[in-house]
Amino acid sequence: MTSFPDTVDYSGLNLPVRLEVEIQNLEVEGTIPPEIEGAFFRAVPDPAHRPMFDDDTALSGDGMISRFLFEDGHVDFSIKYVHTARYLAEKKARKALFGRYRNPFTDDPSVKDVDRTVANTTPIWHAGRLFMTKEDGRAYEVDPNTLETIGSWDYHGALKSQTMTAHARIDPETGEMFFFGYEAGGLCSEDIAYAYADKDGNLVSEQWFRAPYAAMMHDFAISKNYAFFPIFPTTTDIERLRAGGEHWAHRQDQESWMGVMPRYGKVEEMRWFRGPPGMSVFHIMNAFDDGEGQASIDMHISDTNAFPFMRKAGGIERNQWEIGGSLQRWTFDMTKPGETFEVRDLGPPGDMPRIPDALQGRPYRHGWYLSINPQGGPPLAGGPVGTAFNCLLRIEPGNGRIDAMGLPPGFAINEPIHIPSRDPDHEGWLMFVVDQQVGESDFASEVWIVDGGNVAAPPVAKIKVPVRLRPQVHGWWVPKDQLAQAASLKEAA
Repeated sequence: MTSFPDTVDYSGLNLPVRLEVEIQNLEVEGTIPPEIEGAFFRAVPDPAHRPMFDDDTALSGDGMISRFLFEDGHVDFSIKYVHTARYLAEKKARKALFGRYRNPFTDDPSVKDVDRTVANTTPIWHAGRLFMTKEDGRAYEVDPNTLETIGSWDYHGALKSQTMTAHARIDPETGEMFFFGYEAGGLCSEDIAYAYADKDGNLVSEQWFRAPYAAMMHDFAISKNYAFFPIFPTTTDIERLRAGGEHWAHRQDQESWMGVMPRYGKVEEMRWFRGPPGMSVFHIMNAFDDGEGQASIDMHISDTNAFPFMRKAGGIERNQWEIGGSLQRWTFDMTKPGETFEVRDLGPPGDMPRIPDALQGRPYRHGWYLSINPQGGPPLAGGPVGTAFNCLLRIEPGNGRIDAMGLPPGFAINEPIHIPSRDPDHEGWLMFVVDQQVGESDFASEVWIVDGGNVAAPPVAKIKVPVRLRPQVHGWWVPKDQLAQAASLKEAA
């Protein structure tokens, strides 16, 4: 069957597209700033086959790597499936073979021991290589020029963790990439692997430690001197999986934890700080420290899990619009013993944060994230959690200033990427895809370029996309010179 379930995960804005295309010279309205030269890579989940279970989640969609290539004022678009082992097995069978989200006990017996990851969450660029990642497995390397899949990536056999985060952190000064994997030792394990690779892409260190409990750990952060590991109570259980249930169930009464250790230290130096029960965090704006033991992390906190199916598995009945939260700063005094820390609200609820890459792990004056426009009607249904964002915020955490681009009902804003300006006094550019409902079940998409210091102003350019796009998860910007350098090194090899 090629029809898909009539649920929010497979209809409307989330309707599967399943097209691999290459289109040159997209129509541009306005003027693309001349310093924008490079590639905007996007991770797009798009199921190639009808799911085995009608109540499956959009998170199960096969990974597609999408690219908008900017050259001399021209924009080309291309998108291809990532040829994971899972994708290839189902392509050969012409049907879905993998069952419930991250539950191998519900799979067709023919794919026992086949790598289940769909590599659909974040494109990561490091040391001249492009990876497509999802936290339930290892990354897949993709050719940045052709978008062809090269293969599963394990640092030439050096990486022992069975998983790798979709949220690696790259130090802007050293070029090192810090990352982790949870369930590193296998399904439902409490093992977490913490690793980093040098600027040339060589794995330098991999250390393992045990979390307080087996939980989803979607993101983490680094500062100049510390690494932060957030544990929030969206938990997994092997017996629930054996019974055919969900991988994740949120526990509203279970406490959260934050592990903080020296960035280059040993995991035995980890300190655990006890947080409030029931809270949830998916994405982190940034972390920084003062060099004297005061370490802070800015996170998007909600009072329960944002994914309906994860709440339902935990027995939580809550509508999306009833979820509360804020952008919060947690500050830890690493010079004093104990589990307490300071909490401060910075801004309204939202997610999908972005800061300039040059400020990763450093104090920052401003950042951006997405939220829901409080003015107007309800937002579009769609995206990974079933409700799309329609407001872009610029925030100055130090003084509380917030500027906004609020779009009307019928619009959805995907996560922005940041492109630095050559002018040191300019905050750079934000680039993101905007989806608009243009009919009962029809949608159109454009790439918008916005002045990062003046998000309330109209876009300086809009790039029209002549095919329908599915909502992305995360994106990554790679400048033209880095693409060229990687291509030349590949040719030399």
